[in-house]
Amino acid sequence: MWFVFLLLLAMTWQAQAQTGVLGRWQDPTHSIIEIAPCGPTVCVDILAVAADAPSRVDRNNPNPSLRSRALCGLGIGSGFHLTDPNHAEDGHLYDPKSGRTYSGSMTAEGNVLKLRGYIGLKLFGRTESWTRMPAGAAISPCS
Repeated sequence: MWFVFLLLLAMTWQAQAQTGVLGRWQDPTHSIIEIAPCGPTVCVDILAVAADAPSRVDRNNPNPSLRSRALCGLGIGSGFHLTDPNHAEDGHLYDPKSGRTYSGSMTAEGNVLKLRGYIGLKLFGRTESWTRMPAGAAISPCS
């Protein structure tokens, strides 16, 4: 009887762990991004760069001395505050494709994360959708 109870408890915990903005996500380029607590805020880091990514270094960074740094392991989001498990606001997002940093917000809708980057007002931004990585998916993180 205890075994069944513990099994149900573990299944419930796993289902809860797969909700909200926190977790591992795949962006449109198929790179793997991890969103996790870092102190009192939430941070966004590149966990693995897609094999067919156009670059493995931060070649579009406006600072020439940073253009050779690896994208793998790079922090691309910081300062986000969870307003509830499915929403994070008031953060900053760095886009390695453009080399620009934007204000940002995140909304989780099931297995889709809507990441909004903007300058000034949210109205004048762009939203990108990421897909949640399945629990237990094999990932080759940065070394």
